[in-house]
Amino acid sequence: MEGAELVTRGVRELLPVLRDRAQETEDRRTLSSEHLKSLASTGFFRLLQPAWCGGLEADPVTFFGCVRDIAAACGSTGWVASVIGVHNWQLALFPEQAQQDVWGADPGTLMSSSYAPTGTIEEVDGGFRVRGRWSFSSGCDHATWVLLGGIVPGEGDAPADFRTFLLPAADYTIEDVWHTIGLRGTGSNDIVVSDAFVPAYRSLSFGDTARCLGPGQELNPSPLYRIPYGSIFPYTITTPIIGMATGMYDAHVTHMRERVRAAYAGVRAAEDPYSQVRVARAAADVDAAWLTLTADMNELMALATAGDKLPMRLRLRARRNQVRGTELAIQAVDRLFENSGGRAIYTSHPIQRFWRDAHAGRVHAINDPERALSMYGCGEFGLSVADAMV
Repeated sequence: MEGAELVTRGVRELLPVLRDRAQETEDRRTLSSEHLKSLASTGFFRLLQPAWCGGLEADPVTFFGCVRDIAAACGSTGWVASVIGVHNWQLALFPEQAQQDVWGADPGTLMSSSYAPTGTIEEVDGGFRVRGRWSFSSGCDHATWVLLGGIVPGEGDAPADFRTFLLPAADYTIEDVWHTIGLRGTGSNDIVVSDAFVPAYRSLSFGDTARCLGPGQELNPSPLYRIPYGSIFPYTITTPIIGMATGMYDAHVTHMRERVRAAYAGVRAAEDPYSQVRVARAAADVDAAWLTLTADMNELMALATAGDKLPMRLRLRARRNQVRGTELAIQAVDRLFENSGGRAIYTSHPIQRFWRDAHAGRVHAINDPERALSMYGCGEFGLSVADAMV
């Protein structure tokens, strides 16, 4: 059995444990060390990691399939797994020395992130001075490096450069601020950098990744590392939400098979034709979201494997389908919640937790539908599109 298949099997065997610990994870407000070690032991974090340090360089659909399954068991775990897991893909685009800094001594080293450019970046000899506060760094308690977004001002008429900066744990502190209504178990706390020097080789331009370029491609020539950041990362956010919708669907069907609608003369909910229609619509929405994701990723990988240029129309379509995938998953979640009855609002019921987690994921900036759909429309009308997230 191939390595990626072993990982997939290992993840599926772990799902009952993740499901049983979902409430504990929410109450803790972060994944336990044991929880994360169990996930790492399946090889999940190796899926998008380069081969030179023991990674599997797996197909993105394999990675996203595992994420969906994990999030269907526990939304918070699926979210952290997806976000931290994709960082191994991004680091493979950095210069070789940056990869050695992180993985040279321990290929199992993990990174968290916060890409919104909320800090201050100053270009200096040999690199950059980094200061400020970054929020929403999911899983940061279990990472010893962080990827931070920042803007380097341009000189004169030169445009500003939006970059990612890689910092070790010694250069930052974590501030516990994570008190939320959803995704409570992700531990998405703030990263605070008082004043750190980041050598130039530990930074990467979003302009380069938008062109499917990166200095790490010389070391890591796999087609996996020649697909756009703007296609991979947005689906890293949408896939867990699809997984949460999947988990909520399963919980809802189980719940409705046993539910009796007292207000309607004791009729079993499963026999209610309106409930049957609602569950069919929800299932169709979840399936549509997942099928478009896999179709986009398969087409992108096929072109990258063939060495062909990835057309802008395909890249815009992937972003269009990503935000629509989130919308479809949320639509399904809302329909199922409305159909579940009063018992579903108890905090002991998984349905309400999936509902809260999915809506918390929905407000991530990458899920801004109008922005992504407008870009697609611009492309269809022959107008130029300049965005690092395509």
